[in-house]
Amino acid sequence: MLPPERASDPLPPEAAAWRNAFGALRPGSSPCRYLGATAWANIHEACTDFIERYGAEAVRLGWTAPQLFGVHPEHGTLRVDWCGVLMIGGRKATNIEAGRILFDNTSGYRDLPGLPVGMPIWEFAARR
Repeated sequence: MLPPERASDPLPPEAAAWRNAFGALRPGSSPCRYLGATAWANIHEACTDFIERYGAEAVRLGWTAPQLFGVHPEHGTLRVDWCGVLMIGGRKATNIEAGRILFDNTSGYRDLPGLPVGMPIWEFAARR
């Protein structure tokens, strides 16, 4: 039998792990040297919202932590070509599909040819 807090959690274990790891990052303290406080606060809010609203669907569709929350292992968000879909722009997602995440007037894609894969931002922050 699951403990009461686990039984009532609507997120699958992978998304719950994202929530816990991302939730440990403070919205007022950017983990990346070149990511300003306002931009980080927006990203933090958008990612937190995404996990709660779309986390279960993201897991079901096969999205991974690096595809969503990835950053360059040495340069963080400065290397946007390594960034996960949610690490750019700080906008809240409006929908999720198998190959892309939609925002108000743009989309972020998961499987672009030659796209490098970063490490989750919480792992980057832990290395600092």
